[in-house]
Order: sequence, then structure tokens, then C-alpha cells
Amino acid sequence: MKPILLPIAVFCMLLFGSSQVAAQFQVSPLPVDAKLQQAGESSLLDGPSVLNLQDYFVWGGSVVQGKDGKYHMLFALWESGPDQEAFTNSWVLESKIAYAVSDFPDRDFSFQKIILKGARYDGNEDAWDAQGVHNPHVKEFEGSYYLYYIGGRDPGEKVAPDVDKRNLVQQSQQMGVIKFDSFEDLVNGDFERSEQPILSPRTRVKSSNVVNPSPPGTEAKPDNLIVVNPSVDYNPHTKEYMLFFKGNLYDPVWKGVHGVATGPTPMGPFTTKDEFIFDIRMPDGKLASAEDPYVWFSSKYDCFFAVVKDFTGTVARSEKKVLALLQSKDGIKWETTSHPLFMKREVTLKSGETIRLDRLERPQLLLSEEGIPLYLYCAAAVDPVNQKNDGSSFNLQIPLGINPDH
Repeated sequence: MKPILLPIAVFCMLLFGSSQVAAQFQVSPLPVDAKLQQAGESSLLDGPSVLNLQDYFVWGGSVVQGKDGKYHMLFALWESGPDQEAFTNSWVLESKIAYAVSDFPDRDFSFQKIILKGARYDGNEDAWDAQGVHNPHVKEFEGSYYLYYIGGRDPGEKVAPDVDKRNLVQQSQQMGVIKFDSFEDLVNGDFERSEQPILSPRTRVKSSNVVNPSPPGTEAKPDNLIVVNPSVDYNPHTKEYMLFFKGNLYDPVWKGVHGVATGPTPMGPFTTKDEFIFDIRMPDGKLASAEDPYVWFSSKYDCFFAVVKDFTGTVARSEKKVLALLQSKDGIKWETTSHPLFMKREVTLKSGETIRLDRLERPQLLLSEEGIPLYLYCAAAVDPVNQKNDGSSFNLQIPLGINPDH
């Protein structure tokens, strides 16, 4: 009798259950075209596979291939220099979103202009995104482009006299979206920014120094205090758009946790679910801390994948602060993959040299039509930047090799 050969998707369903899948690939980052340089007191990378700008911190960038065949990046940046605040404050208070373009997916991105600032620059200091805008995430759905981003405002010290301006603004961060038909329209300002956020926190639970706290005894939801790190994709099974986000828990110190909201269109309206997702536990039973999810649906494997920054190394089963890979059949129930380490906190240069990085985060991907990762875009820094104001961060464009399981 001939053996019965089952399709991979059917085999996975039988083996793991309908809500689970088995990963069939492992990612191998390929060398980048860059070299290590010294700039004042800081080391940084420079070269074709690096986007950095003089007098600016450059941070997370999101890329799509446009109808013109070019590769379009929207990225966060903000001013640096001796008269500017250090990184840890300046990203919250001054971040803006800029546009760069290239003929290639992994090199030669050319800065064009800043396309979005805090609404205060237009005279609207009361807007939800008045102070600054950050976390750009660009997607194309049905021929239109959508820029998802976060914004914050300064509500004034009267709302919480014991909270400094940096934390007043940080605790106000919510999500918005801009729809545009072409990057020419975006550059020309032919779009409408979000007058109201598309997603806001439902609970504000924190033991101290909290703005507008929830009533005592409130149970914190995954969208607690803030909603940041937007990642959006379409679920072909439910016919809904899924907006993934990070919130904050304090038990007792800060920890990044995640949730999801669903809606009928890329613009929403989005309804937030109560479930904590990426529910990976540490040995003490507490949720592992993570942030910066990039989530996508792969038609090849008929499931969702997510890349996250893993603070503890629990998800990746590796060292701290690496990029980890998770998988899900429905986008709600998640598990680690058979190859949970997506990328170490290092990069290999074409010279063969491997550079250890202090920061490697805000992962964004360029995918094949089947949902296979082709290129990774990451905010990075060689040296610790929190206390610096020298603009020594940059965006890396990293080609990926995919090793399928057999």
C-alpha cells in the first residue's frame, strides 16, 4: 500500500490542532554593505545599507514597494546636537516622520523631506498628536497606502504635578492613521491627518506618577496606559484587519505587553480585544516583556508570524534584547516557532566583520507575495545612546536568507 501524503497545512493541523501551526523556515541575516566609523565619542555604521543623517537621530523605518517599482521608506527622526536633549527624552518630545526612497530594497535610501510633525507646528497644541509623531508603519491595502503612527501631547503639569513633561507626553501616546494614494501625494501634503486617534488606552493602571488614573481596583487591559508600536495586516479567514499594539504593565516595574484590535477596514473602526497576546511566560509565571511587534499573515503557511524585541530572551530562548519569532493560526493565540531566534543583536558586514550592537529594534519587514521575509529594517546603535545627543543612531537595511524546514 502506498503511503498517504498529507499537505503540510493539513499535517500541521492534525499534529498541533486547528489553532496552532508549525514553522517551516529559519531566518539567516545576510551581510550588509556598511563599515564601522568613529564620530566624535561614538561609533556608528555608515554605507549604502545604512540610513543616517547629520544633525539627526534616525530610528525605525517602514518600507513598501510602490507602483513605480521604487522602494519607499517612512522613518522616525528628530534633531540632535549640543542644544538638544538626550535621546531618552528627545524621541518622546521631538520625533517626526520623514520620507526616503531608493531603487533598491536594501541600500541607497535617499532622504527627501519630513512629511509629518507634531500638530503644534501647525498651531494646534490641543491635538492628540500635538507634541510629536513616531513609530511609522506603512502598508498597502487594495491599491491605497496607509501610514499608521503614534502621537502624544503635553497636557500640562496641572494634570499631574509630580510627573515631568517627558512622562506626561509619553503617557498620552495613542495611534492614528493617514490614507494616501501615492507617495507624490504624501510628499505634497495631499492627505488628511487623524483628527482623532484610531486606538486609545482603555485602562490607566499604575501605582504612582500616573496621568488620569483608572479607579482603584481596575484590572489592567493589554492596552494599559499607552498604545504604541502599530502593526497591521488583513486576516483572510475572518475578513477583518488586525491592529497589533503594545501597552504597559507595571508589576512592579515597566513591562511591555501586547494586544490586538480588529476592524472592517484599514481605517477601522477598531475594537480592542481583552486577550493578552504573545502570551509567553517566564519561569516565575509572569508574562515575558517584549515590544516592537511586526506581525504579518503568510499565505504560504496560512498563518500569522510576529517578530518582537525580546527583553528577557525568554521568547527566543537566547540572550536578552534579541529579535524573536512567534506564530499563530488566528492572530490571538500565539506560540514560539521551532526556530524562535530571529536575529541576534549584531550585524555582519560584507567585509566579514561582525559588529555587536547596543540597540537593534523597531523591526519592519519587506515580504514576498506569499509572506516570506526578504528584507529587515531596524533602528540600531552601536553604542548606548540614551544619554547622548550626538545623533549616533541609524536605520539598517538587512537582506535575509530563508532556510526552509524539510
